[in-house]
Amino acid sequence: MKVGIIRFMQTEDYCPGTSDFRAMREYTGVFEGAGEIELVGFINCGGCPGKKAVLRARELLKRGADTIVFATCIGKGTPIGYPCPFALKMKALVRKEVGENVRFLDYTH
Repeated sequence: MKVGIIRFMQTEDYCPGTSDFRAMREYTGVFEGAGEIELVGFINCGGCPGKKAVLRARELLKRGADTIVFATCIGKGTPIGYPCPFALKMKALVRKEVGENVRFLDYTH
């Protein structure tokens, strides 16, 4: 699995992605049973209202990702306790862009 992770821009001052990387390394959370994992890229959503996430997903795919993962911070708002208010719309736009042949995962840990 070649993974591109999109994270919540609002959390990047507080979180360096440690839990995301640990979940990949230890095959926990959404990565349980995933087999070999290669991290292609780790990028933020681009800020509100999340439309840049589509461009970023496209770039991750161009760079070899076969799986786009939304980091847990998008849906749960960890560690700041504030989830992305545009998460559902952003996910729908990214899913539409990446198509059926690309795996899409909804959280990391």
